[in-house]
Amino acid sequence: MSKSSNDNFFDTVPIFVEFEGVVDTANYQPLPDDWVLATADIVSSTQAIADGRYKAVNMAGASVISALLNAVGKKDYPFVFGGDGALVALPASLAGKAREALAAVQAWVAEDLQLNLRAALVPMVDIRAMGLDVRVARFGASPDVSYAMFAGGGASWAEAQMKAGKYIVNPAQSGTRPDLTGLSCRWNPIEARNGVIASIIAMPGTPGASAQFRNLVSGIVAVAAGQGHGAHPLPAEGPTIKFTTKGVDAEARAAAPPGKRFTRKLAIIAQIILIFVLDRFGLTAGGWDPKVYKRELVQNSDFRKFDDGLKMTIDIEPERLHRIEMLLEDASSAGIARYGLHRQDSALITCFVPTPMAHDHIHFIDGAAGGYAMAASNLKAKLS
Repeated sequence: MSKSSNDNFFDTVPIFVEFEGVVDTANYQPLPDDWVLATADIVSSTQAIADGRYKAVNMAGASVISALLNAVGKKDYPFVFGGDGALVALPASLAGKAREALAAVQAWVAEDLQLNLRAALVPMVDIRAMGLDVRVARFGASPDVSYAMFAGGGASWAEAQMKAGKYIVNPAQSGTRPDLTGLSCRWNPIEARNGVIASIIAMPGTPGASAQFRNLVSGIVAVAAGQGHGAHPLPAEGPTIKFTTKGVDAEARAAAPPGKRFTRKLAIIAQIILIFVLDRFGLTAGGWDPKVYKRELVQNSDFRKFDDGLKMTIDIEPERLHRIEMLLEDASSAGIARYGLHRQDSALITCFVPTPMAHDHIHFIDGAAGGYAMAASNLKAKLS
């Protein structure tokens, strides 16, 4: 494979459209050897969440994806949002730009969100030298957006290396700003309609139980699908547009340096008012229709994914959640899986919308009271 075709690797990965396909190994293709994994997460995210800062934690996690994709000028490299962090796979030819973006976003997170973001760049050749792999599939969430699914254990190893202080990217100097164009968090928390918003992480157990783990994932997905609307945390027609300024400060911090934030806040508030009026009276502006946008938001959301294991934030009734928990508990007892689960009353949306008029806007879903970070903490507690 030529260097040019390597750089466009993800474009060549076939898209599957039924989420159940995450367990089909035929859907996955190995990342090229000359790629790197850019990974980052919030240090002590559990404490930050306990302090009520889960919106800031989610914003920091999504900022990693925004900064990296804006830096390289392309949105369809493989990435995954983890709540308190993220991972993006990139050709090694872009490692320099990725390092600069990671350094800048660390400085921004420290200064504007008062959180500690660590980051690393891990070469694929080092991952394969450990006998691990990173294989990528492409799930078509909608006709306009596809998300990467990761398997092979390499992504988890890269994260563990980062946490051990290896392959580290150091923060840029104070005042350095990443390009966070399109990053926003204007939506209010989305209340559960079926009873519980559950954030679930299920990771493989013993290496010899891969087939049983795939069966477990299929079983969990089937139970959730029986809820209707796939247990999606957002209603099919999209979330209600309300006049709120709760996310204005965070978006202004992402969009503008300190001296220009007041003007940016005014512009954001004006947009919020316009969108609220358009939606309330069934109007459009310049071809932009809020009702169409809300439906696309639902379709484009990443409320379920595979990142070396199953991760879901779903709106589900307690009885169905109990069935899922029993599947997980039985699999845990048999050594097939390790899992963490966190219940909450609502879900959060963090958005990456570089071009509002386009249809490929991206939306990250997590639980509104800790979500994946708390599920991961629960998983670690079980292991200890």
